[in-house]
Amino acid sequence: MEALNTIFLAIFLVLASALYSANAKIQEHEFVIQATPVKRLCSTHSTITVNGQFPGPTLEVNNGDTLVVKVTNKARYNVTIHWHGIRQMRTGWADGPEFVTQCPIRPGESYTYRFTIQGQEGTLWWHAHSSWLRATVYGALIIHPREGEAYPFAKPKRETPILLGEWWDANPIDVLRQATQTGAAPNISDAYTINGQPGDLYKCSSQGTTVVPIDSGETNLLRVINAALNQPLFFSVANHKLTVVGADASYLKPFTTSVIMLGPGQTTDVLIQGDQPPSRYYMAARAYQSAQNAPFDNTTTTAILNYKSAPCPAKGISTKPLMPSLPAYNDTNTVTAFSKSFRSPRQVEVPAEIDDDLFFTIGLGLNNCPPNFSPNQCQGPNGTRFTASMNNVSFVLPSNVSILQAHHLGVQGVFTTDFPTQPPLKFDYTGNVSRSLWQPVPGTKVTKLKFGSRVQIVLQDTSIVTPENHPIHLHGYDFYIVAEGFGNFDPKKDISKFNLVDPPMRNTVAVPVNGWAVIRFVADNPGAWIMHCHLDVHIGWGLATVLLVDNGVGLLQSIEPPPEDLPLC
Repeated sequence: MEALNTIFLAIFLVLASALYSANAKIQEHEFVIQATPVKRLCSTHSTITVNGQFPGPTLEVNNGDTLVVKVTNKARYNVTIHWHGIRQMRTGWADGPEFVTQCPIRPGESYTYRFTIQGQEGTLWWHAHSSWLRATVYGALIIHPREGEAYPFAKPKRETPILLGEWWDANPIDVLRQATQTGAAPNISDAYTINGQPGDLYKCSSQGTTVVPIDSGETNLLRVINAALNQPLFFSVANHKLTVVGADASYLKPFTTSVIMLGPGQTTDVLIQGDQPPSRYYMAARAYQSAQNAPFDNTTTTAILNYKSAPCPAKGISTKPLMPSLPAYNDTNTVTAFSKSFRSPRQVEVPAEIDDDLFFTIGLGLNNCPPNFSPNQCQGPNGTRFTASMNNVSFVLPSNVSILQAHHLGVQGVFTTDFPTQPPLKFDYTGNVSRSLWQPVPGTKVTKLKFGSRVQIVLQDTSIVTPENHPIHLHGYDFYIVAEGFGNFDPKKDISKFNLVDPPMRNTVAVPVNGWAVIRFVADNPGAWIMHCHLDVHIGWGLATVLLVDNGVGLLQSIEPPPEDLPLC
């Protein structure tokens, strides 16, 4: 009888997976990377876009679907595309970061990204992962539940992606080049955008302001994505509450707030109700600026939440929509209260025992001017050049082969596996740090992890140059944020603050300014996975490292072989 039950169970499982895969689709898309004239703030720029669209196309899939995206590069720059937050189980070749999992797609060449969405639902996005191209090369990636399955909340009447972006009245690649030449911080942006439009508060922008429809009595879903290059942002809608139901394509225990904060790379799903007098209301975003004395773009982008039943304004009278009150630029208290509200909907399986206990400092630094450099090349503070590091190692990308290719083929001399698992020197991380510790060591160092290892990483901000809220993104994984706090992490007293019951799952953690965050995950996805600050200015300076996860046992615990069209260096 037991044998019979086992056979029935096996047949049931096969049928169930067949049903699931019967519903799952293969979706094919073509992305052409090309220069397109885009006019913003009164000026037309030759902007790098996908298929001539800015922002790029929204991809909508169901959990279980496979995406096949052929990317053809018709621009003059090298390019790659990263599918931000997609787990890429065993398909690390499709992850996208330049010189980490692939060589770039050269002008005139193409590469097809193939991957399956497994067990993820919610809002993610895609963007270029090469130089500063993601300033304009980005779009939403929306994952609906499997066919026949529902959201864990009432189905909204309509869904709207809200992509928060950052616009330079210049070529972003030139902005980066100038900063690289001078060693100074790059010029700040000239505008923020909502779905590619700066909105009414900027010159030459009112015509294109994004309008989001709503009707009285409706509940709508806003899928908010911070696609800005370098700036965490507050977002709010005048007179309307936002009910947070998900972030980074993981559901959350719903909570209500009047303002949300997203670091670059993060997504937040919010429900909004049409429960106000029919009218027009601004939705607005502006900077959360935690770094002291650093210049930043202090402008405000707006879109209009428009009730369809709102009375038309009388002829000749233009009434401005109502403006939300946004927190002060440096309002860390609001950010803390917001991030402390995040919980998984139910109890989750957080690794309780830890195999790899890692402690990474993250922060800025200053390199002394090299002897062969002119003063023009050292325009950072006091004749230095800006840099950044994790555990005092400033990450240097390889230039003639990717880390994953080198690992797969056994190519020597591309990277070393001696990234420090703890800070090389313990110091008062958030205090007054001796100038002798401000200059990190450049290197292409990775951390090796065994397949199945239970990992904890303490991410500790430092006050070197300036403390700052750093959005740290780990490719190839979601992780639980079990705790965060201010000052120096102290295992003796801070472990008591760990939430091992229902912590939120994210792919990008906003490490508090002058503080720390602790994340946990199981290393169940073999490959080379970059972990970096999602402020692109900091990636270029070296605020990154790579976790190299070994294959496990057998095919299902091993990375797939590289695709035949993987770009060559």
